[in-house]
Amino acid sequence: MTSQHQPGMSIAVALTEAAQLLRASGHSDARRDAATLLMHTLACDRAFLITHAEDTLAPDALAQFRLSVERRAQGEPLQYITGRQEFYGLTFEVTPDVLIPRPETELLVESALGLLRDTHAPQLCDVGTGSGCIPIALLHERTDARAIGLDISPAALRVATHNAARHGVARRLQLIVSDCFAALAPNTINFDLILSNPPYVAESDLAGLQREVREHEPRVALTPGGDGLSIIRRLLTDAPQFLKPGGHLLFEIGFNQHDAVAQLIDQNIWTLLNIQQDLQGIPRTVALKQR
Repeated sequence: MTSQHQPGMSIAVALTEAAQLLRASGHSDARRDAATLLMHTLACDRAFLITHAEDTLAPDALAQFRLSVERRAQGEPLQYITGRQEFYGLTFEVTPDVLIPRPETELLVESALGLLRDTHAPQLCDVGTGSGCIPIALLHERTDARAIGLDISPAALRVATHNAARHGVARRLQLIVSDCFAALAPNTINFDLILSNPPYVAESDLAGLQREVREHEPRVALTPGGDGLSIIRRLLTDAPQFLKPGGHLLFEIGFNQHDAVAQLIDQNIWTLLNIQQDLQGIPRTVALKQR
C-alpha cells in the first residue's frame, strides 16, 4: 500500500490536501471525513495513519483516495463511498439502493427489545427493511427470534441478504419483495411485533433536506409523497391482520409528526404505550399495543 523510499505524497500531506478540499466544499467534518476515506482506501485504522504519517502513498492508492475525496466533495454520503455504516454495534453494507441507517433508529431496536423481554421465541416483521439493519440487529440480540423483512425494492433486499449472511442470521430472516403487507396473506401469519422505519418525509419538505440526503438516498425510502403519512396510515390499518392478540406495532416518525400521528390512532384498535423522544428531544418512536 505504501512505500517509505519512493518520491510522492505522504499520508500527512494527502490528508491535509483532502481536508482543505472538503472544507472548501462546505464540509464541517473535513478532517475526519478525509481520514475515514484514507482508512478505507488503505484498509487500515486511525492508529496506522498517525504512526505512518510520513509514509509515501503508492500512486494507485493516492489516485483512489483523491477520487473518493472528490465524490465526497460533490456531496455523496460518506457511507456510500465506503460502503458501510455502523448500527447498533454492527457494521452494515450500504449502497445507494438503501437508506443509510441513522443513530436515532437504534431507539426502535431498544424499544423492540424492551417489548419482547418476556416473549419466548418472538416472531417479528419489519416493514420497509432496506439494509435489514433493524431485524438483523434484533436477531443478533435475540437468538431465539425469527423475522420477516418486507421491502418494495428487490435491490434493497439484495443488500439485506448480504447483511444477514454477514451477521449469521440468514436462516432466521426471510426477505420478501412486498409493498407493505401486500405479499402476505391476512390472518395466516401472526407476529408478536411489527416494526417499521417507514418513509415519512412530506413531499413539501424534500427541498429542505440536506443535499447529500436529498440527492443521493433513495427517494422511495424517504417519502411516500403527500403529507408523508400514507405508509403510517397503512401500518395502523393493516397491521392488526398480522398480529397476535395483544401484539405490538412499533414505528419511527419524523420531526413534528407526533400530533398528526396521534390523531390517526384508532383507540378501539390500539393502546398507545408511548412516543419516545430521541437524543435531540424529538418525538421519534411510537409504540402501540393491539387491544
